Amino acid sequence: MANNIRIKRLNHAFMEEISMILMEEVKNEELKFVTITDCDITNDLSYAKVYFTVLDTSRKETVLRELNNSSSFIRGKLSERIEIRHTPELRFIYDESIEYGEKMDKILDNLK
Repeated sequence: MANNIRIKRLNHAFMEEISMILMEEVKNEELKFVTITDCDITNDLSYAKVYFTVLDTSRKETVLRELNNSSSFIRGKLSERIEIRHTPELRFIYDESIEYGEKMDKILDNLK
């Protein structure tokens, strides 16, 4: 149970810190407007799935490629900001839940 609370805290801390790193320290302009929506760290702290979204969905493949190219830089900055013995390997995944929610809203509006 205590480990689960620790993972939840780390997930939240990773979301905040990755967002700050993308806004302040990454030089790639493509990544300045990325929104981190969730983070899911494995129990053994070896991997972290970082979910993101962008306003312009036509650029999601480009942004995904750039995020994965920058993952080692972001991981290094995370290790400086969050005190943890081993910083997990980052895997970025496009979050489709917002698009799904918008699609459901449109379907519900059409039913009315």
